[in-house]
Amino acid sequence: MNHMNLYIIYEHSNSAVYGIGTYIRELTEALRHSPVKVCVIHLITDKPKVQIVKSDEISHWYFSTPAPQQRTNLGKLKELYYRNVTYLLRLHIENPKNLIFHLNNNHSRKLAEELKRVFNCKIITTVHYLEWSLGLSGNRSRFRQIIAGQETAPEDEYRKAVEISYQKEKEYFKTVDHIIALSECTMQILRDDYGIRQEKITVIYNGLTGANALSEKQTIRQKFHMPDVSIILFVGRLDENKGLKYLLQAFIIVLSKNPCCQLVIAGNGPFDTYMKECEDIWMHVTWTGLIRRDKLYDLYTIADIGVVPSLFESFGYVAVEMMTHGLPVVSTATSGLNEVVDESCGLKVPIIEYPDRVEIDVEMLAEKIVYLLEHPEKAKELGQNGRKRYLAEYSLEVFRKNMLHFYNSLLCI
Repeated sequence: MNHMNLYIIYEHSNSAVYGIGTYIRELTEALRHSPVKVCVIHLITDKPKVQIVKSDEISHWYFSTPAPQQRTNLGKLKELYYRNVTYLLRLHIENPKNLIFHLNNNHSRKLAEELKRVFNCKIITTVHYLEWSLGLSGNRSRFRQIIAGQETAPEDEYRKAVEISYQKEKEYFKTVDHIIALSECTMQILRDDYGIRQEKITVIYNGLTGANALSEKQTIRQKFHMPDVSIILFVGRLDENKGLKYLLQAFIIVLSKNPCCQLVIAGNGPFDTYMKECEDIWMHVTWTGLIRRDKLYDLYTIADIGVVPSLFESFGYVAVEMMTHGLPVVSTATSGLNEVVDESCGLKVPIIEYPDRVEIDVEMLAEKIVYLLEHPEKAKELGQNGRKRYLAEYSLEVFRKNMLHFYNSLLCI
């Protein structure tokens, strides 16, 4: 087997703290001790200059944020930045053979073009999200109307942004050599709506490092001074697409039927927006903010039910983390999340799609949570099945095997 040189590139942003950052971390961990020489390229960082850090077989190269220049628009500045990054890579890459650049940003067409111009390489990208899905909360019907020019609603802030981002993403996807989709749903959207040939797309589900031996639940509860109540856990960014508003509304109904429970919310965002949703139940809601991974795993251990009420998910890392810890899951039946959580390990609530919005049936969401609270044996069964599903589909070893096979197929080695 010839030596492979893999450069994983991503730009620092809020999403890097959550999904994309998790993907990079798990991918590098999966490739550790493999035949692949791995280097992670960090763009748009707060480092004052280029820094190269080598540790545990994997190199990390940090490129600082470009300094703003007078009379240079943002697009032109980004082009210059990508050109300079490519120039520096050419100086530092010692072995340009069997070279793969793995990009993780949908608006990196200029970077892909520069890399192709300078190197004899393969360029691939992982689609972590599609820009329109954020602004439209995954409303695919409206997305299709907009890109087909059939939108009848008045002009709004998202419409033009959707058209522009769609065209940019479409051009970018045509530039790269191959695309990794994190779900069958994303693959279908790329094929049907972006016009990408199916043979150019490979579906590879994410993988996660497994939890260590589970700690004793009661011990951790005592450490956190948690009362003897049922714990319902939400993990994720506090933004509209994560569906927290609907969970808080559903939790009010849950409390009316089962007052001995606590909702724990782990994640960062505009707290004030969501505090209004739980005005009279504050004492039953715990907000942790963004916490360390080990503390988050403690929360998974002491929780009784995990809820993932997202309006749209390309994959669904949080659901897999819950399954890793043997938690029964209540989730929405949306996009990639619908593939991750099947009927063996969770209960699902459909997304209601309107011409101008998407919603969740709050009463149905509450009903699913109450059912698991009142049927602990069923909840235990779902949790055990989720753990089995994680080991079979989403473990780091499965991810490692799939990614190595994919990289090798690109170079036919």
